[in-house]
Amino acid sequence: MTATDRRSESAILEVLAREAPGIAVLAEERGGARASTMWAVDPLDGTTNFTRGFPSVGVSVALLDAGRPVVGVVLAPFLRLEFTAARGGGASLNGERLPPHRELEPARAVVATGFPFRNKGLLPRYLPMFNHALARFEDLRRAGAAALDLAWTASGTFDGFFELGLDTWDVAAGAVMVVEVGGRATDWSGGDAWIDTGDILAAAPDVHEVLLELAAQTTQG
Repeated sequence: MTATDRRSESAILEVLAREAPGIAVLAEERGGARASTMWAVDPLDGTTNFTRGFPSVGVSVALLDAGRPVVGVVLAPFLRLEFTAARGGGASLNGERLPPHRELEPARAVVATGFPFRNKGLLPRYLPMFNHALARFEDLRRAGAAALDLAWTASGTFDGFFELGLDTWDVAAGAVMVVEVGGRATDWSGGDAWIDTGDILAAAPDVHEVLLELAAQTTQG
């Protein structure tokens, strides 16, 4: 955590308290109790990138209702990108509506991922998936900011994303965007537990199908 993380979070919480009073907030730095309706706030996704001058850095804010994300905003301040989405209202990049996911042969897909560097105990589960995905897709990318990886998946920069052990504030906003352009967001078994476990597969439909297949192979060893 840096002083910038704290200042960013304070600024976001000030705006939410003023513009949406009474709604619970779950924030990365200050925590907070989970609620059926709440904001999930990541004030600086990609802190290591930030401290090293790598511009893959995001700010992520999502609104959850009945435990499911319904609104999401992801900002990439150094790249001047603003991704937004609302359930049933589509997704946009810098005010321009994003098109639906294009049909794509999975062998030509470029898929993003993130290494479980904070929990090396996940590596025995993660590394087989990484190996399967590298063999099945055209290429993999690891930019180090999950919220941005998901937003880029929605915009078509990437065709999918997989990771283990993320937090709600990492995935909630970007997942809304993926779904709003016709993609899918699930946990590694195809269910809805990703919002709590942070084990997420998010992708265009054809790519998501392959990710589920690979995750099943990983589980089976």
